[in-house]
Amino acid sequence: ETLPDEFFPRGSNWLMLGPSGPRRLRLSVEHLAQYRGGGICFCVDLDPRWVIKLIKKGWSEHLQAYKDHVIDQAVTILHAGHDIRCMFATPKLLESLALRLESMGTTIRKAGITGIFSGGTEFTPQWNRFAHEELLDGAYMTPTYGNTLMGLAPSAPSGLHNNYKITYHAPQPRAVIEVVAFDDHDRVVEYGQTGRVKLTTLTREFFMPGFLERDEGEREPPCDRYPWDGISGVRPYRGFASTTTVGVY
Repeated sequence: ETLPDEFFPRGSNWLMLGPSGPRRLRLSVEHLAQYRGGGICFCVDLDPRWVIKLIKKGWSEHLQAYKDHVIDQAVTILHAGHDIRCMFATPKLLESLALRLESMGTTIRKAGITGIFSGGTEFTPQWNRFAHEELLDGAYMTPTYGNTLMGLAPSAPSGLHNNYKITYHAPQPRAVIEVVAFDDHDRVVEYGQTGRVKLTTLTREFFMPGFLERDEGEREPPCDRYPWDGISGVRPYRGFASTTTVGVY
């Protein structure tokens, strides 16, 4: 319900460009398309486990070939007359798609996309600004952050007014996140301070209290649209960062 109908028309067809496999992201985007009017969701899968192997082996040529293979499929779908208006994509795939379309003399907006739902580890304020200024050609984009336990956390509006800072707010009431001290997981840090993400999930079927996530970030105050705490600067938790392969998405 947080997506503006102006850019995400109800009943529209979607393109899902990102990881599926054991993740629930593909199912979430398919459900979103159906919930917003029953549009068809065309899915192009990226296998992050294979990408991680390619990165670790240093097989950059294979990595580029696989990325090209994924983008080839997305371009084929966009040019097949399916009237796709909405899209989910990870930042790296969105950038690759935009650059491919540019090389073909067109843009994401000219390809028919009006609204983009995007999320991934590479979604920084710097990339957010770059995307708006260089890639989107007027298409609307909103960042998201999430996982299987939490679902998808929407973001507060960002732009020049806040230097494209991205603040996420959990999808309450089914999920609540707290930013807690690294040395005391029962203590919530002050606004603007850094801590580890602690998640509590409660649905009709499942209750998970105080689960320590693999992420850290800065605690942010509520906003008009989301009157509860948020988090910005989401990145891998420092205790795991040295063993985490980033840049996949």
